Amino acid sequence: MHELRLLCPEDSVEAVGEALEALDALSVSVEDADARTPAEQALFGEPGMPPPREGWQRSLLVALFAGQAQAAEAARLLPAQDFFGGCELLGMAEVPEQDWVRLTQSQFEPVQVTPTFWIVPTWHEPPAQAREVIRLDPGLAFGTGTHPTTRMCLRWIAGHPPRDRRVLDYGCGSGILAIGAAKFGAAGVDAVDIDEAAVRATQANAAANDVVLAAGLPDRASGSYDLVLANILATPLKMLAPLLWAHVAPGGALVLAGILARQADELKAAYAPYCRLEVSDEEDGWILMTARC
Repeated sequence: MHELRLLCPEDSVEAVGEALEALDALSVSVEDADARTPAEQALFGEPGMPPPREGWQRSLLVALFAGQAQAAEAARLLPAQDFFGGCELLGMAEVPEQDWVRLTQSQFEPVQVTPTFWIVPTWHEPPAQAREVIRLDPGLAFGTGTHPTTRMCLRWIAGHPPRDRRVLDYGCGSGILAIGAAKFGAAGVDAVDIDEAAVRATQANAAANDVVLAAGLPDRASGSYDLVLANILATPLKMLAPLLWAHVAPGGALVLAGILARQADELKAAYAPYCRLEVSDEEDGWILMTARC
């Protein structure tokens, strides 16, 4: 494989990136060309949401091609395009062959939720102290346990085991919260998501963990639940307030995550007509909010 490196101003990033993909680039990454210098810029955005800008004032684009011929053809064609003004070709280089699967796996270690509750990729052995284990490999769906919002939800489940309770995981992603609830004794678990790929990931992960749950699109959620979990983001959580609360059974609990600490008051206001949300946990600027029916 060969990589092509380019320097582009912010307003050219999208056009150049699309052109590289049209020229058969296997991947295109965008980085701050001034990273680790006094001129470095921080772009902040929430997980799963588009970045606030397409790139930096000086963006480094790295395009990966299957072979030298494709990279050379891109290097020849791009400078002739109108949108390439202000851009610069920095060079082309061969990328050494690597075991990409092993390299990817090496980046994911077991994740501790509590001292006895762990999320463990299938290529690792569970730690000796683990009493409850979720086997989960990184995939397309959000929720590998590495993000604070997921860990906080799982910690809450471990601290409030839903034994013999009915549970709804709304926006299930990988299904990790639904699986956690099943591991801690839930009598019935419904896991729903608008993304069919997430539904398939949840079904596969549930089977891999030998737990029983029902996964499907949002219309699968029906009736009331003793525990309603939603680890999404603040904006959809506000919009879903009446729907989520309608699913909480009398005496049940609502657990919300995907919320930045600065968004706590927004969520409290959105849910005020239905319940009183409280901050129950906080980690790395993210909070967990809960309410009782």
